[in-house]
Amino acid sequence: MDKADRRGTVKEEIRETSREISQAVIGRLPRYHRYLAELKEQGIERISSQELSTLMKVTASQIRQDLNNFGGFGQQGYGYNIEHLYVEIGKILGLDKEYHMIMIGAGNLGRALVNYMNYEKRGFLFKGIFDQDPSLYGKMIRDIPIMPMEEIKSFILEHDIDIAVLAIPKTAAVRVAGQLAESGIRAIWNFAHVDLPLSEEIQVENVHLSDSLMKLSYNISCNLGRMK
Repeated sequence: MDKADRRGTVKEEIRETSREISQAVIGRLPRYHRYLAELKEQGIERISSQELSTLMKVTASQIRQDLNNFGGFGQQGYGYNIEHLYVEIGKILGLDKEYHMIMIGAGNLGRALVNYMNYEKRGFLFKGIFDQDPSLYGKMIRDIPIMPMEEIKSFILEHDIDIAVLAIPKTAAVRVAGQLAESGIRAIWNFAHVDLPLSEEIQVENVHLSDSLMKLSYNISCNLGRMK
């Protein structure tokens, strides 16, 4: 299967899964995967939905419903084999594959994300870094040179890039996202504080850091109100 066929097949799989499984369920899978990794490190081999419920603060019923979307993986009175469930959820999340990434924006956030080594352990590999500041060209972040924005399109095609990470001001994000779409990018991890008007063919995950902080502010305020 050539690259074009592989990309087409993966896109069809993504669309099919998205139609069948709610985003709320998909959003909980990384958390299951993280907790199972911690249990593996502790040498625990099996766990019941009730025990997992206590750890994760999610009802046992919710856990069973979520996992039943993908086949269940457990047996009544026997629980879940942690190693098996960890591997299978990893496959569902696509973590048995390798993804090539580029960073757009070599500022503080972009540098921090490129330097975060845990991505590589899960198969997310940064292959290139781009910025509009000429004074940065040729400088290295983790042995990856910073390149001009004009080279993005050819780089995406030559290196089979799957994911672009946007760590740039929102004033430029929509324009750059359009350029990435025209270049054939499959997905965008968007840290710019703006929603991107792109076709459904491109998977976009928006990370609004200030939204998370405001949610925390709300919960602090509610807790203070209960304490009075």
